[in-house]
Amino acid sequence: MTNEELRESLLMAPKNGYTRINAQQRAEMESYCKAYMAFMDACKTEREATAWAVAEAEKLGFKALQEGMSVKPGDKIYLNNRGKSIMLAVIGTESLASGINICAAHVDSPRMDLKPNPLYEDSEIAYFKTHYYGGIKKYQWPTVELALHGVVCKKDGTTVTVNIGEDAGDPVLMVSDLLIHLSADQMQKTAAKVIEGEQLNVILGTEPLEGEGSDLVKLHIMKLLNEKYGMVEEDFLSAELNVVPAAKCREVGLDRSLISAYGHDDRVCAYAELVALFGLENPRKTAMCILADKEEIGSVGVSGMQSEAFEYFVETLCDAQNVKLKDCLAASFCLSADVSNAFDPNFAETCDRRNNSRLNYGISICKYTGSRGKGGASDASAEVMRHIRKTFDDAGVIWQIATLGKVDQGGGGTVAAYMANRNIDTVDAGVPVLSMHAPLELVSKLDCYETMLACKAIYLA
Repeated sequence: MTNEELRESLLMAPKNGYTRINAQQRAEMESYCKAYMAFMDACKTEREATAWAVAEAEKLGFKALQEGMSVKPGDKIYLNNRGKSIMLAVIGTESLASGINICAAHVDSPRMDLKPNPLYEDSEIAYFKTHYYGGIKKYQWPTVELALHGVVCKKDGTTVTVNIGEDAGDPVLMVSDLLIHLSADQMQKTAAKVIEGEQLNVILGTEPLEGEGSDLVKLHIMKLLNEKYGMVEEDFLSAELNVVPAAKCREVGLDRSLISAYGHDDRVCAYAELVALFGLENPRKTAMCILADKEEIGSVGVSGMQSEAFEYFVETLCDAQNVKLKDCLAASFCLSADVSNAFDPNFAETCDRRNNSRLNYGISICKYTGSRGKGGASDASAEVMRHIRKTFDDAGVIWQIATLGKVDQGGGGTVAAYMANRNIDTVDAGVPVLSMHAPLELVSKLDCYETMLACKAIYLA
């Protein structure tokens, strides 16, 4: 054999995905991404993503899980976990004893949450005090147009939904920053200290109510909230209110090949899972989609992936088929669908070029995440890696292999470890992202589309 023949038969030769798709696939990709962008504009919190998923699922015939319900092939069942996470399943033709093909993503994203007593006035400016949620660079959040999303559970038992800053006629909120002219001391601080957590105070207004008294700007803001939502200040004690970027999802680049949005991590994978599941009718194995909460703070709590809500859902299905839960889990496979870092030549020193995901090279498989000595990782076995390679190749999915940056640079985690702890073979794979955890992140349209195809392939494996 010639060297070229040897090269072709023995060595890997990754190619940009745009050289591997035809005109029809491009059209399907554009259509998929247009729908994805609409989803992102509608769903900026885990509550909104869960509500969206429930509404779409019910349109397609999914039924809410009930104790003692019958479970037969083709049934479509979901569990809405407290309005903040959701699990959906399409029952397969094989018994649950043969396992479940699972795709698990999360729908929470880094943001700022209001503190329990958030409203105050200082120097005739009204503010909300916030507590940032998840890993953020605090200096990125001042001077960004912000919106307020969430729910307020009032003492009378009613719950109101809050959404300010998204409609064209809405005002937006903002955190201020120090002017450059007086920043001599600030500019000497490290990036972690340029803006402190207690400085992430959201400006609400400056106009006082007419008349005498103190805190008249604060009182004016509370009056506006009362008129719109029927709130009193005490209602903040039983509220979940999140401050998120107000920006809409936009195409980026003169070629429109990228998408900018808040919360690609990880709703880009969540949407891919949902669309793939919604297209299934009679899979061989039961297919399950999980949209989890609290991943950004360790997958804790009743709506996180460490919750036993997962066991409750699967065991209820297993009981209906007289299958032991432990047998079902041991035979199952999980794709932990979470994003990876796309190689950024502006910060090339943080990455191992030979082992980093790249834009437009398809879904990125990560054998392990974690940090430094693989701390906190779920390290997929060789057998699991063979399974996912073959599954994607057989389905014609464009994919790549990656790790999360240089070994000692840092790291991150996903829900994979918590699924593996349940005796489920698990591997990470997802969309490569630029500017991950920033108020606005970037992804490639091609990688988004291939990730949906990858989820479909897992469901049908």
